[in-house]
Amino acid sequence: MPADVAVVIVNYRTADMAIAAADSVLTRGEDGLSVEIHVVDNASPGDDAEVLRQAAARWGEAVTLHLETTNHGFGRGNNLVLRALAAREDPPAKAYLLNPDARLETNAVAQLSAFLDAHPRAAVAGSAIVDGDEGLPAVCAFRFPGVISEFAGAVHFGPLTRLFDRWMVALPPTMETRQVDWVAGASMMARLDALAEVGFFDPDYFLYYEEVDLMHRLRRKGWEVWHVSEARVMHVAGASTGVSTANQERPPLPAYWYDSWRLYFSKLHGAGGARAVALARLAGTVIGDLLCRLRRKPSRNPRNFASDFRHQVVLPLFGLGQPGRGT
Repeated sequence: MPADVAVVIVNYRTADMAIAAADSVLTRGEDGLSVEIHVVDNASPGDDAEVLRQAAARWGEAVTLHLETTNHGFGRGNNLVLRALAAREDPPAKAYLLNPDARLETNAVAQLSAFLDAHPRAAVAGSAIVDGDEGLPAVCAFRFPGVISEFAGAVHFGPLTRLFDRWMVALPPTMETRQVDWVAGASMMARLDALAEVGFFDPDYFLYYEEVDLMHRLRRKGWEVWHVSEARVMHVAGASTGVSTANQERPPLPAYWYDSWRLYFSKLHGAGGARAVALARLAGTVIGDLLCRLRRKPSRNPRNFASDFRHQVVLPLFGLGQPGRGT
């Protein structure tokens, strides 16, 4: 008999957390579901592979360990398992993608699975997320980004944000179960046949925006995406990448963030649309940084963001340069 749900955890440099994530699934309690777990290590440096091997000896057949020699990133790392599952004669009906830096607070596996069973047009169901550092609800459901949200979000000025509230990307961290544009990839369950219908994650993305792109393609096919408030996981944002809004040092964003931003808007809006959104984002960033200086407050942007965004997004979109490594 095929499993009801396949859980996929893609690890990079967070072996202990990935083990805790898998253990939280294994110890979730009786729910009548047949669940298989896959842990993919994306060629982590250090001793992650050995730490995971030791855990695998304890897990036995309950967990399949995939030790990769290449860092595939998030989407391609998940695709390794998702494509193999879909190729089976009797594939599992659903795949639950869980970040290695997340663990179940409620039995999100059973709750999200039951929700998909009850909503046949729902392709994806995402859980609520609790911040692992502060214990507060975290933003985990979103609208699709566009020119207005990119401009207003970059300015980050209260009156402007409130004026354009209906276009802002982030939805409230606490809200009822409802249909949304997209949910965080840290804890999302999807119908495997729906993922196969749209070709799984786009392999052009290394990290960031791949789940936004995926759910945009699913929505275009008529599928629904839902936030399910009853299901909860605890998540330590940025544990693998160091990219987190909670980081007060505001380190520069990695080059692949800019690559993913440029890819997403080019794929979804074409060259002209991507240029318009990029100029809006850059203008908003400059205005926002100026307002912060006038108010004698620190910038809300990562260090060197305006310069890096101009060199790695704006100029390449206009054919005036090649994207390079961020500062």
